[in-house]
Amino acid sequence: MKRRILTAVAALTIAALTSPLIRIAGAATAGLPAGDQADLSTAYTRLTKTFYKKLPLQRVLNGVRYGLVLELAHEHVAKRSLPPLLATGSTSGNLHAIEYEIGRARALGGMNRPLQPYVFAALWGMMYSAHDRWTVFLDPKDYKALNNGLDGTNFGGTGIVIQPDNKTKFISVYQVVPGGPADKAGIQQDDLITAVNGKSTYGITTVEASKELRGKIGTQVTLTVERDGALLPKPILLTRAKIHQITVFDKMLPGKIGYVALTVFGETTGAELTTALSRLHKEGARAFVLDLRNNGGGYLQAAVSVSSKFIAEGPIVSIETSGKHIDTLEADGTAIAPVPLVVLVNGYTASASEITTAALKESGTAVVIGTKTFGKGVVQTLFPLRDGGAVKITTARYLTPEYHYINHKGIIPNIVMAENKNAQFGRPAHDAQLRRAIEVLDGEITAQNSGVTTKL
Repeated sequence: MKRRILTAVAALTIAALTSPLIRIAGAATAGLPAGDQADLSTAYTRLTKTFYKKLPLQRVLNGVRYGLVLELAHEHVAKRSLPPLLATGSTSGNLHAIEYEIGRARALGGMNRPLQPYVFAALWGMMYSAHDRWTVFLDPKDYKALNNGLDGTNFGGTGIVIQPDNKTKFISVYQVVPGGPADKAGIQQDDLITAVNGKSTYGITTVEASKELRGKIGTQVTLTVERDGALLPKPILLTRAKIHQITVFDKMLPGKIGYVALTVFGETTGAELTTALSRLHKEGARAFVLDLRNNGGGYLQAAVSVSSKFIAEGPIVSIETSGKHIDTLEADGTAIAPVPLVVLVNGYTASASEITTAALKESGTAVVIGTKTFGKGVVQTLFPLRDGGAVKITTARYLTPEYHYINHKGIIPNIVMAENKNAQFGRPAHDAQLRRAIEVLDGEITAQNSGVTTKL
């Protein structure tokens, strides 16, 4: 089965807090339906065999019971009604005990209730037993949402990437997907969406706004739009269409500086970046800004691919599993010709973004500007389940090319600089960090033209 490694945190609706990840399958026990048996076996085996730290088996079973107790609490059944779940000396014995505990919990809650909530509760509790914030059970809905953000999935939407506008508290257009409904209707970057179908967006989250904007292909949605401080004369009616999730946005800044913003490290990000860099190069780009602010990560393979566009050779990241085995991933040989490069980061730059940031900084390829990054130095593996959900388990930690472990520490930029109030990323007039990046790049270009090499 396809293995994936994921990394992760994101403020934009397009992304989600992600971590290095992989996918795999499972076996069975007896008593419950075959699919539930297989899912419990997969989750239990993968957790106890691949978690990056040793887990006491009794703690895992305690977690299962805890999940079931919480489920029963919704039915107002006292927790003492569910007997303790004791570990046996074998995997099959423990799986049988888990099945039996699920059956007892369901009997206490009422056999007329569906079985699925109890199985999900057991899976949730099993992952909770790791006491690791990244090791979780994803029900089918959550798993689908994760895939939609990372796999380049098509969906019915308007073709707008949104973010909160801190000044007005409305929703701002961060990027417009070329050729999408919004683009065709003339919606522009930095427009404010003040209402969707007449419902105000004031103070709502990007997740809530995204739910209003997305829908079945062919259905319509009406947007009230404010531009440059004034409402447009009339609302804009859009017909939702198939939208391909774009993860790379680019444009040319004054002075022939190419600006590339990554919203997430998805399956198509490497290819999208190649296209963007090629386009900017043809337009005469002399230097690049790689904006990873608010990028919560994604697939490890995407981080290697992105880093390799700027690093010709050498290590990108090392992965250390529970057995202390270390695999070092090298640049893949797809680098562009060397040009001055600045990477922009902030406290929401995490995981795969940090892998790329560290590789570019430690190799001397880029100057990093911004604030300390999030500090996520662990890798998750994703194991799909038959029910349509998955378990996400921390299976390794990663080390930078200089063997630094950044978990809970983050990366300190070369130039530490806070965001300006009400910053609008990607617009130099409203983005102090970007203006500083342009100054640094202009200095490097001038130095190169005079035969002097400078690097912070």
